[in-house]
Amino acid sequence: MSTENINIGEAELEIMKVVWKAKKPIGSSEIGKAVEHHGWKRTTIATFLVRLVEKGALASEKRGKSLYYTPLISAVAYKKAQVKNLVKTVFDGSAKDLVASLFEEKALTEDDIQELKAIFGDEEES
Repeated sequence: MSTENINIGEAELEIMKVVWKAKKPIGSSEIGKAVEHHGWKRTTIATFLVRLVEKGALASEKRGKSLYYTPLISAVAYKKAQVKNLVKTVFDGSAKDLVASLFEEKALTEDDIQELKAIFGDEEES
């Protein structure tokens, strides 16, 4: 399954962020501690983990009595796929319209704009 076809909900994404940050297999109890500020029950977290395994986002491995999780997709690949999907579905394939929308909504900081100019080149200097 490609990264583009994996649909991760907001709560599941919080779990994925913990697993990505770990950079090694991480146990469900460690994941639970990392997301305890959400107030989710252990069974809720277990449900999220099962769903993520079923979706192909995580692999699980039993070690003794514990399950350990490893990402099957990278954070970078997931972000790229989500942006591509957003541009395709919401902005009719126009990345320019996405950036214009961010600019119009003042969602881009001055630092963001300078960073984009550095990446793509400032055409005014040409």
